[in-house]
Amino acid sequence: MTTPVKLAIVYYSSTGTITEIAKELHDAGVKAGAEVRLVKVGELAPQAAIDSNPAWAANHAATAHVPEATPADIEWADAVIFGTPTRFGNVSSQLKQFIDTLGGLWAEGRLADKVYSGFVSSATAHAGQESTLLALYNSVHHFGGIVVTPGFTKPAKFVDGNPYGTSHVDAQGTNPVDETTRTAARIQAERVVAMAARLKAAAEAASRVEEDARVEEERPRRWWQRLRK
Repeated sequence: MTTPVKLAIVYYSSTGTITEIAKELHDAGVKAGAEVRLVKVGELAPQAAIDSNPAWAANHAATAHVPEATPADIEWADAVIFGTPTRFGNVSSQLKQFIDTLGGLWAEGRLADKVYSGFVSSATAHAGQESTLLALYNSVHHFGGIVVTPGFTKPAKFVDGNPYGTSHVDAQGTNPVDETTRTAARIQAERVVAMAARLKAAAEAASRVEEDARVEEERPRRWWQRLRK
């Protein structure tokens, strides 16, 4: 029997939009049968900058209990979903710094053959959501990972319209995460878990075949050794 998929949701959120999407992904992943770790990357901004924005300060305080991500979380996972707000059409410096700490695992090949996906938010429309996800996936290609996007695999995806990953425009905090975005997140989590489960099952089946072959190869040797006793 295949063991449950291990899913890590690794995110950075300043004012809370990405936090909300991450929670939706977490709940959907659990419902899909995965063992889920929800972790945030470390904050780089000074406390004064955080305190200057009430929404940022509120999210910072509300997520103080969320564990901080480490490379061990990525090594543990069969699938990883990264989350970040857009920063000039690119990944936030906080998430990028975390990704840059994965060099040791990368050098040992321990980032390869895992499923990866991503989700984003921005303050305005056309603010680089797609380019941010594509930039994120560049790192995954270097990992040797397997990018799994939601695509347009469910009718609901034609409503939110982003095949690269879940995305949301928060309109400077005036547009909370809505049901369209939550539905997109659920679809993404379900798809990531399903694809990771297929890969995990195939890998475990291949391992069993290899073990059976090894046993069969040793059987004549053991028979001959018994005859010689």
